[in-house]
Amino acid sequence: MELKEIQNLIKFVAKSGASEVKLEMGDIKITIKTGSQSEPTVVQHLPVDVQIPAPAQTIVNQEVQEIPVQAESTDTAKEDSKYITIKSPIIGTFYRKPSPDKPPFVEVGDSIGEGDVLCVIEAMKLFNEIESEVSGKIVKVLVDDSSPVEFDQPLFLVDPS
Repeated sequence: MELKEIQNLIKFVAKSGASEVKLEMGDIKITIKTGSQSEPTVVQHLPVDVQIPAPAQTIVNQEVQEIPVQAESTDTAKEDSKYITIKSPIIGTFYRKPSPDKPPFVEVGDSIGEGDVLCVIEAMKLFNEIESEVSGKIVKVLVDDSSPVEFDQPLFLVDPS
C-alpha cells in the first residue's frame, strides 16, 4: 500500500465519522481509530515474532488536578476568520526548510501563489512537499520547525486579499 492510498484512507475515515477501520492486505495490517476530537490515529501492524511480557503496574491513589483553560478572545477569533487556514494533509514531522542549511520556504509577510511550496512534512521516511492551494500573503506560521503534526492540523494563516 502506498503513502497516498493511506492518506486518502485517513481522509475518508475522518470525513465518514467512523470510529474505527481495520484493513488487512497480506502482511500489512492497518487500523485507523478516530478519537473524541475527530482526529484519526493510524496504527500500522507488521508481523513480529518477538513477544515481550508487560510489566505489572500498580497505581495507588493517583490525583488528577484540573487546570482551567482560558478561551481565546472573540477579537482574535474575528480577525482570524477573514484568513484562510492551510492545514496538514498528513501526519508527520513539519519542516519549514528544504534542508537545515537552506532558508525557509516562506516567511510571515511573503506573497504566495497557487502551487507554491510552503513546507515539507516527513512521513514514513518520505518528504512530502506541501503546496499552497490559494494565493495570498502569509500572516502567521502556526507550527514550530521540526514539530510533529496531525492530520488536518492548521499550519499557516493566509490573507487572500
